[in-house]
Amino acid sequence: MFTGLIEETGRVLWIRATDRGTQLQLSAPRIAGTIHTGDSISVNGCCLTVASHRHEEIVFDLLEETMARTNLGALKRDSAVNLERALAANARLGGHFVQGHIDCTASIIAFAESDSRVEIALPEDRALYVAEKGSIAVDGISLTIAEVKPTSFVTWIIPHTRRSTNLKNAQSGDLVNLEFDILAKYVERMVAAAAGGMSLRTQSAEDRGNGAP
Repeated sequence: MFTGLIEETGRVLWIRATDRGTQLQLSAPRIAGTIHTGDSISVNGCCLTVASHRHEEIVFDLLEETMARTNLGALKRDSAVNLERALAANARLGGHFVQGHIDCTASIIAFAESDSRVEIALPEDRALYVAEKGSIAVDGISLTIAEVKPTSFVTWIIPHTRRSTNLKNAQSGDLVNLEFDILAKYVERMVAAAAGGMSLRTQSAEDRGNGAP
């Protein structure tokens, strides 16, 4: 479990296929000395297990599912990634509960540097999880949704967040990892059970097929 408060922006040293599968090696001077093999680390919002570490470097093994569902497969040497260690039981909870389970990726539509307004595409089948003033994790960053549009949502980035995360390098067209609020997913499941097992996403798809507004 994580909070979406980024502790360090790491740097990709390499990502490559090995005899053990795909491996990712990062430079993370701030947190590398505090972790152990087997620890969970959020990398761009994706919960990964530390395979090994040495000095300021951390190595992770990536599954095919991780490569397919997240933006980690698009990383290159020197790419900046957001890092957060797992939440300690006695720690303060800032941000919101983030599981590190990426739901989907989406593109940045617009990033206005003048006021740090970010607009991100919203997949149609995930739109029900997004609400104005609600929480969302974007590349592992806990953000508040300022506006919901039919095919996108808008958030504003404070200067500290921009300086302390990989958003300082963000541009329109960049792919980001999205994790929607776990509370919204539980509500969907409970409503679906009450409605006879049909999820809200399935219902909305059927309504569109039947010509419902």
